[in-house]
Amino acid sequence: MQRSEEKALTRIQKVIKNTALAVSISLGVWSQSEVATAQTSLSDAPLNFAVRSTSRFCRSNLESAIDAIVKNPRFRNARWGILIKPIETPAILYQYNPNSSLIPASNVKLLTTAAALKIASTNNPQTIPSFSNWVTEVNRYSDNNRADALRRRIGGQAAIRNALELLGVNAQSYAQVDGSGLSRNNRATPSALVALLEGMFTNDSSGLFYRSLAVAGVNGTLQNRFRNTPVQGQFHGKTGTLRGVRALSGYLDNPNYGTIALSIVVNQPGQSGQVLVQAIDQIVLKTAQVDRCD
Repeated sequence: MQRSEEKALTRIQKVIKNTALAVSISLGVWSQSEVATAQTSLSDAPLNFAVRSTSRFCRSNLESAIDAIVKNPRFRNARWGILIKPIETPAILYQYNPNSSLIPASNVKLLTTAAALKIASTNNPQTIPSFSNWVTEVNRYSDNNRADALRRRIGGQAAIRNALELLGVNAQSYAQVDGSGLSRNNRATPSALVALLEGMFTNDSSGLFYRSLAVAGVNGTLQNRFRNTPVQGQFHGKTGTLRGVRALSGYLDNPNYGTIALSIVVNQPGQSGQVLVQAIDQIVLKTAQVDRCD
């Protein structure tokens, strides 16, 4: 066998081995010691989080499946914050540092738009339709200028804080310095973002907030994500992007758990944005597939 053929065969064998290891880890069928050993073997392998699987698995396996993603050696220096919670039941499907204060990037826009709609519905309900284009441009297409202008229009940070408290969002769980999320001085916890999502799901009778969000695989900033997967058309959310920061918060429709509110934020300076997005998308896909298995 020629040397070039030998090298090609070695590469193929390595890919097969790494793929088998990754699948076993993601299914949560190994012990912690076996996972640690496997992850060491995978530490230098390219991340390949497939998002086309249609298999379902039980809730009891969800924790190990997501842990295998966030604890991959590639993310050893990352700061993750995750909260995944069905709206109609008190159960939490998954949480990982849900009260960590992280840079949320454009997920800050959710604070701005939710507050704007709450203020309008409380003070002058007939003006809500006039906010439609603004809120959609801010949430679905992540328009930074409109987000900052909207923050000023509704009275600044004091007005936002008061409105969000009425929605059940603790003022200590976030620090907002602009309307858009461009500043790295913004901070938010996944718990704050999920509380906001729950509050708007219950209180926004107009439905404008939900409709303003990008739809996975369909439009806005999510148009090219989750295509040809079980998540396409089933997730309404807001992306967040800065250098070394990726975030995704929104509503996921699950046939077994109804509407799920989730927030996933990761801060890792120096990490590839593509790698961070792949990991987030795999977490969402696994959540979409989780079954009660009753």
